[in-house]
Amino acid sequence: MSGLTDAERRGARLLAALLVLGTITDLYRARHPVMAPPASAMAPVADSSARPLGPGAGARSGVGPLDPNTASVEDLDRLPGIGPVLARRIVEYRARHGLFRSADELLGVPGIGARLLERLRPFVRVTPR
Repeated sequence: MSGLTDAERRGARLLAALLVLGTITDLYRARHPVMAPPASAMAPVADSSARPLGPGAGARSGVGPLDPNTASVEDLDRLPGIGPVLARRIVEYRARHGLFRSADELLGVPGIGARLLERLRPFVRVTPR
């Protein structure tokens, strides 16, 4: 015998079911990431150096494409998946290594991996210098 009462067995089954449900949810989200937050979650960018790609560019997110070579920490902080710490790292990386030649160079910033870079691509545009 397991030594559990009926109520304890029911509780254990409920916890096991919740654990399975949470695991399935996590696996689904890992395979189907959300590419852009709703427009209401992002504030518009007031940086005049960020040039939109064309009509409606960034309309889905409320953020026009930013140039990481000219964007401030505050501007970068508005991007999805970028918080104040990562925004500071981008600016520090730019100061140490020079201007970004392509969005792919953001992979050199500690904390930015391939998945985050793909999430950022619609919001970042490096202008040639």
